[in-house]
Amino acid sequence: MKLNFKPFFRGGVFLIVCVVFCFICVSGQNGVQTNSTLSTRALENPESEVSTGSRLDKDMHLTFGLDRISFLQREVPSGIPLWQYPASLIYILLAFVLSKCLDFGTRIYVKQWAERTKTKFDDLMLTLLRGPLKLISFVILLHIGLQVSNWPQWIEEILRKGLKIAVACSLTYMALELIDLFMGYWKKRSAHETEKSFHEQIFPIINKALKLCLIVVAVLVTTQNLGLNISSVIASLSIGGLALGLAAQDTLGNLFGAVAVLIDKPFRIGDRIRIDSVDGTVEAIGLRSTRIRNLDGHLITIPNKTMGSAIITNVTRRPNIKTEMNIGITYDTPTEKVKRALQILAEIYKKHPMTFDVLISFNKFNDSSLNILVVHWWNSTDQKAYLSGMEELNLMVKTRFDEERIGFAFPTQTLYVKQDSEWQVNGPSRTPQRGSSSADGKSLDLKKQPQSPELGL
Repeated sequence: MKLNFKPFFRGGVFLIVCVVFCFICVSGQNGVQTNSTLSTRALENPESEVSTGSRLDKDMHLTFGLDRISFLQREVPSGIPLWQYPASLIYILLAFVLSKCLDFGTRIYVKQWAERTKTKFDDLMLTLLRGPLKLISFVILLHIGLQVSNWPQWIEEILRKGLKIAVACSLTYMALELIDLFMGYWKKRSAHETEKSFHEQIFPIINKALKLCLIVVAVLVTTQNLGLNISSVIASLSIGGLALGLAAQDTLGNLFGAVAVLIDKPFRIGDRIRIDSVDGTVEAIGLRSTRIRNLDGHLITIPNKTMGSAIITNVTRRPNIKTEMNIGITYDTPTEKVKRALQILAEIYKKHPMTFDVLISFNKFNDSSLNILVVHWWNSTDQKAYLSGMEELNLMVKTRFDEERIGFAFPTQTLYVKQDSEWQVNGPSRTPQRGSSSADGKSLDLKKQPQSPELGL
């Protein structure tokens, strides 16, 4: 809700004018007694009259020459020259006119400059600050003008405190509106379809908390500027804040963790993340906790305090999927066949439209196989499309290897049994059938079941 400053502005001018005229009426009731008192002071200290007259002569440009008019040089019963009242009214009108001129210049020239910029932020800032700036300029100009007159102490005290309160209220209002402006701008800029529910929860809380802190600080500072002792109030607030902080330590930690997630944005709703031993999809981000659906379908709740300090891996935001495969072929494969296997793998992986940066290498001799390393990147982050593509590639590799009679290796162990101090060694070409034996010994050939190559997910 926008606050209209025009009623406050006009009401302030009217109130100041009323104070001036009321003071004239009050001064008239103290006639004879005040005149006699002033005459006595003049006889006792004539130098004060001379100094006052010389000050007025020196500051004639601040009195608009009203002190030179003969009938305005007379003093009212309170001892104040009559010219000070119209001079004060003139300063009130000047402050009003100058504040209007400042507002006009701001509206015309600064607004034209703001409209030439691409961003709308400066336009909103200008619209927001026009009212408070006009009121503050009026108060400052009025304060300067009223310094010319020698008002009674209680009138000066009221005016001084009133001006301080007006400036404090204007500055506080500007700060509150700036909070709304920044929060709205931030919310629109960072809005995402999957984050609307979270923003609707967190932004009102941050907004109200900032405004509450600002109002408390503004009240304390204004109270101190008015001359009141606020030490006891500050001590009470400190003790209360300490007690509240200790009582709500976990709650505040989770709230600050939610704010950290909001500002840093390591993940969004719908992203697949890994945090500690949890791997799953983010379903909700609340003020107290974040809910993750793991790959087994279980819903896991993690406090935001933990989310704010943990190491998070965002799987969804990876640009591509890297795959590392180890394909083993048997040791009895000839060298020409090994080279042919490398050519087949290069043809399959490098010609596929979704793979890039393919690396194929006969890199090592394993215990049971000749190992060929295949490394490539999949040009997508869709897990289903990736698995479907890997199935297609694996079937193509199996088909081509079968056509070229290239055998896949699988882990094999040969057990040698010692009997009569002799070794019975069974080579690959003369391995007896399972369960067979010889006269001078026995040999067993134990083989594990084939294992498919691992996919790099």
